[in-house]
Amino acid sequence: MLGLLVRRLAFTVPMLVVSFCVFSLIVLVPGDPAVALAGENPDPAQIAAVRERLGLDDPFLLQFWNWFSGVVQGDLGQSLFSSQPVSEAVFSRLPATLSLALLSLAVALVLGVTVGVVAAMRPGSRLDRVATFAASLGVAVPYFWVGMILVLLLAINATIFPAVGYVPLTENPLQWFLHLVLPATALGLAPAAVIARQTRAGMTGVLREDYVRTATAKGLPPARVVGRHALKNAAVPVVTAFGLEASRLIGGTVVIEQLFALPGLGSLAYTSVFARDFPMVQGVLLVVAALVLLINLLVDLSYGYFDPRIRQS
Repeated sequence: MLGLLVRRLAFTVPMLVVSFCVFSLIVLVPGDPAVALAGENPDPAQIAAVRERLGLDDPFLLQFWNWFSGVVQGDLGQSLFSSQPVSEAVFSRLPATLSLALLSLAVALVLGVTVGVVAAMRPGSRLDRVATFAASLGVAVPYFWVGMILVLLLAINATIFPAVGYVPLTENPLQWFLHLVLPATALGLAPAAVIARQTRAGMTGVLREDYVRTATAKGLPPARVVGRHALKNAAVPVVTAFGLEASRLIGGTVVIEQLFALPGLGSLAYTSVFARDFPMVQGVLLVVAALVLLINLLVDLSYGYFDPRIRQS
């Protein structure tokens, strides 16, 4: 397993490439932040002074080196408008985004695996057809539409859950959970549909294998046959789908955080883009890219657990 970890960590080298791409895309965006910072009706001298102060007149590679050398030391720069350290702003918003993402992934994994296993155990039945239709519908329906429907039904009409807002876990765990139920459900349904389809496809083939039939013939309970023998052997494509959906889900937090007024990275990125606060946008993108690489690394490591051949290769 240690060798597998070392090999997989080698794939984190693209973080340098990701950093360069993030910085390049922001620099190439049309518009000059110095114009906005120079005040109303600035003259060329004021704009030039702001550009010199921000180092915008330096060569591109020098700008990147100055920024990346700060990133390596944990300094993501300062906001152009509030002068707040970017790392402070990003990491103060990170708990809300991580809470939303983790609960959404929990919804997707539990619901998707459960539906997929139940459908695979009765292929061709009415339950299987209903589950397949529900999974197809879940993939097609936009999560922001699901979020609005959930707010209408469970927050406005029934007043069971709060419609907007966020309470930190350290302040009130119950309110933290209640405020995240609706956004996590809205964000997790589409990944759950994808996972359900992958689980059903994988389990349908595994349940026909001889070792599963032998375990059933020995009188093992169905839950033990599925959980101990079938599900683990069908898990690799499911974990792959889970990793892909987890990466996409992080991007979906932008819309969901705006819809439910959650103070996370998505809402920070949204406001920073429209304010042309480039250092803040760079910091958010870099942290999100690091999260995606971490997810990919964990998914790769899980292959060694589910398939010993990968661990031994």
